[in-house]
Amino acid sequence: MVSFQKICVATVLSLVGMISSTAAFVPTTTTTHHRSASSGTPFLKYRGGDSSSSRLHAESEKPFAVVVQAEIEPDRMAEFIEMIETNAIETRKEPGCIRFDVLRSQDNPNQFIFYEVYENMGAIDHHKKQPHYNAWADFKESGGTISSVTYKNDAEFFT
Repeated sequence: MVSFQKICVATVLSLVGMISSTAAFVPTTTTTHHRSASSGTPFLKYRGGDSSSSRLHAESEKPFAVVVQAEIEPDRMAEFIEMIETNAIETRKEPGCIRFDVLRSQDNPNQFIFYEVYENMGAIDHHKKQPHYNAWADFKESGGTISSVTYKNDAEFFT
């Protein structure tokens, strides 16, 4: 049996592939277009220039991805589904949100992955101030999750 963690990794890799087929965004930093040696697929490599301060600025302007792996208390599932649907719909309307996906494990219907991509850290900071984000935080705080692990990622090669 394949572990949920392996499914998470495979799902994220699949999502990265799906991103390349969607209209992503216009980068706000200097970019160089490259082609992957193995697939020929174009991707963006973010760079900031020669000085360390410009590199730091470019790092803060990279797209930022969050992958949340959560297991929901079965008796709170209906509440969760309603809350996370609203969260996803409203988050997708936010300036700087590139993508917000909610995925459900085929092996365990109580396990979910959220895959979120934002233009930069400023967009995620804005997201965390929204009522729909607070609904998720309140749900977790009230014991609605068995577990929740968040993985924060900077885009290095992003299509």
